[in-house]
Amino acid sequence: MAGRKGNDYAVIAAPIGRLGVTIRDGRLVDIAFLGARVRPRAPATGRGRRVCNRINAYFSNPRITFDLPLDLGGTPYQRRVWRALRRIPPGAALSYGALARRLRSSPRAVGGACRANPVPIVVPCHRVVAATGIGGFMGRRAGPALRRKQWLLEHERTR
Repeated sequence: MAGRKGNDYAVIAAPIGRLGVTIRDGRLVDIAFLGARVRPRAPATGRGRRVCNRINAYFSNPRITFDLPLDLGGTPYQRRVWRALRRIPPGAALSYGALARRLRSSPRAVGGACRANPVPIVVPCHRVVAATGIGGFMGRRAGPALRRKQWLLEHERTR
């Protein structure tokens, strides 16, 4: 993606696996979980380096704030949920139901907005859990996605 004015793509080697980071016109638009065989790739722009540095800083200190410019797209409802997610502090968790009550919505709708979140970690959908357990992550209830959610929650609780 680098090469077009204002666009950049990098691959970060993170403790939870490779992360593909996409920046468009100076704004973070996507963080994707990639396979272990994908090679790390340095960002090509100053904005890309700043974004990757902030994400890497989170893995050293989960209390950092993400003051990054974002371009998330999404529906008005999804953007409202994503704003609410950013207000959940590191180390805390909120149930889908509790967040739904705050937003005067339903737990399923909140879960759908979490699943559609294009920038996990920066918009911390991992901090939303089921009333009786950890819940799902990225539309999955087991496997690598759920292990990532567990890791992120533990990372924030132990620091």
